[in-house]
Amino acid sequence: MEEYFDVLNENGEFTGKIATRKECHEKGLWHRAVYAFIIDKSGNVLLQKRSENKRLWPNKWDVTVGGHVDRGEFGRQALIRECAEELGLNIKDEDIKYLVGSTSINEKGDIINKHFNECYLITKDIDISKIKLQKEEVSEIRYFSKEEILDRIKNNYEDLTEKTGVWNFLQEILKRYVK
Repeated sequence: MEEYFDVLNENGEFTGKIATRKECHEKGLWHRAVYAFIIDKSGNVLLQKRSENKRLWPNKWDVTVGGHVDRGEFGRQALIRECAEELGLNIKDEDIKYLVGSTSINEKGDIINKHFNECYLITKDIDISKIKLQKEEVSEIRYFSKEEILDRIKNNYEDLTEKTGVWNFLQEILKRYVK
């Protein structure tokens, strides 16, 4: 099924145009994305390992959940949808805390990804044995301790995606929310 996104200008304003995922990535059109980290009561961070079939960063550890915001959709709606699609999780609006917005540009091969990102935090204990992975997107999930995450970041983002901005935000989240 073809995905359609609202096209934004370089200031993050809606242009009134809509484009497919393919068009956005081929032409480097600005569009919106969301991501979240799920952190349990013990301060462990749930991460997903991207499927080996992903065009960007296959077999790398990534944010708990993330994805594009479809046309006409709000970021929170997209995040709830992505949680259900990728992990089979029923997340409610009150479970989600908006943290920060940012921009990112990732160019790899024939993909030019220009995102206006929304970062969220979900503090919730999740029984990972009950998670239903979307195999096309996610090959594995795992809880990482604060120390494990910080060590991987210090070790040149060891086995993590090259999304340095999200890992910098996670470091800040861990400083502020995890003792």
